[in-house]
This record gives sequence, C-alpha cells and structure tokens, in this order.
Amino acid sequence: MPLIHANGVKLFYTDQGNGLETIVFAHGLLWSNKMFEAQVAFLKDKYRVIAYDHRGQGQSETKGPYDMETVAEDAAELIKALGFGSVHFAGLSMGGFVGMRLAARHPELIKTLILLETSCNAEPIENLPKYKTLNGVVKWVGILPFVANQVMPIMFAASWLADSSNRDEIHRWKNELRSNKKSITGPVEGVIYRKGVEDELAEILCPTMIIVGDEDVATKPEKAKFIQMGIPGSKLHMISGAGHSSCIEKPSEVNRLIGDWLKEQSHLKTV
Repeated sequence: MPLIHANGVKLFYTDQGNGLETIVFAHGLLWSNKMFEAQVAFLKDKYRVIAYDHRGQGQSETKGPYDMETVAEDAAELIKALGFGSVHFAGLSMGGFVGMRLAARHPELIKTLILLETSCNAEPIENLPKYKTLNGVVKWVGILPFVANQVMPIMFAASWLADSSNRDEIHRWKNELRSNKKSITGPVEGVIYRKGVEDELAEILCPTMIIVGDEDVATKPEKAKFIQMGIPGSKLHMISGAGHSSCIEKPSEVNRLIGDWLKEQSHLKTV
C-alpha cells in the first residue's frame, strides 16, 4: 500500500503513468482519491498522475490537527517528498482550499492550478448550524442512511440525482459516503471552521483554470467567479448539469477541459 510520510502524517496515494510532467489530484471532503478515477484513467497515458487522500480520510492516517493550514502543508510536503519538482495541481472543494494555499505560499511547487467547485471564503455562517448538527450526529452514530440522504443533494446536482440512468453511480457514491468512519468529524470541523484566503488570491501567479457546475449548491458559481476575478489571468468554465462533484457527474467534460488546458500550457511553454 503506497503510503508516504509528509508533515508528520502517513498519506495514502496512487501513482500511475510515467509522463514527463506530473499532475496531483486533491479530493473533496468526505471522499477520497477514488473520485478522480475517470481523470486518472484519461491522463495517465501522457502524464504521471498522483491522487492522494487527505489526513483522516480515505486510506490516510487518522491524525490531527485537521485545519486547512496543516492540510495544505501536508500537500506541500507530499509534493516535495515525491521529488517531481513543480506539478500541475487539481483540487476539488476541500482540495481547492489546499490548492489556493499552495499556489500562494509555495509557488515553486505549483506549475499550474486547476480549481473545481471550491471557494476562497470562510464557510458561510448560515451553513454552520446544519453542518454542525450533521457532524454531531456522525460523531455519535456514524453516517447513517438518513445522514447520507441529507448529504447527497449537497454533493450532486439535483438533475443528476433525478436521472434514473445514474442509479448505479448514485448507489456507489452513497455507499462511499457511508464508509467514512466517525473520525471524519475532525476533517469536517477543519473545513467548516476554515479561514478565508481572499487576500492571498493576488499572490497566485501561476496559470489557473476554475471549473464549477451550474447546479453546485455547496460552492455556488458566484464563488468561482469571485476566485476568477481575484487570480490574475485565470480562466473560468461552467459545466451545465453538474453540481459539487463535476468530476463524477460529468467526467468526459471535465476530462476535456483538463486535457485541453494541460495541452495549452505545454504549447505556451514551447512558443
């Protein structure tokens, strides 16, 4: 099992492909590297593709603290330990929180930045009561079916959940949610009590692409637009019919955007 010691914690990661350039994927809260299976499969023929689990999630070690500053340093130390030099970094939601911190604070590690369904702001205060209540339930009894049923509409577009052709995928990802241990409450608190990084956006000078689903209710499209306005030269793409997990809901579209983006960056380097 590939584990790497980084910032005092053992992080699980997958390593596929052997391209000259490396892209690192960082998942959203309550998930794991598995959410990027479609992107890994698409990119591994041309790139070295790393997908890792944040501390306390997936197969990584359950060890605090779980605040975003610590989790971002985990990622920085992971990249250094892998020894690939600077990398393309793609982060979804919580992974995006990490990516923005890395690009602003460790520019030597980040070649380009891809942000999916994320926000540079602190968690909106109106969301805290609901999230704290759900987290309290999980702390005592784990993610029961009724908790998973509350979380799924936050994670996925209403149209995607209503499409009967997605039944198997919905079942699979609901089971993935339920596989989280009670200790997931630590990472949840790290996310819901995070500080905003609005003031650091101007420090992100690497090429940046932002992707958001038009049905994302967790980090609404206006959050993505705010990031795009704050990062110099960044580009924004909106995906129709996607929610907070576009890499799962619309994998072909996300693959196309990422593939075209990486190709464009490579071309710009040679011009």
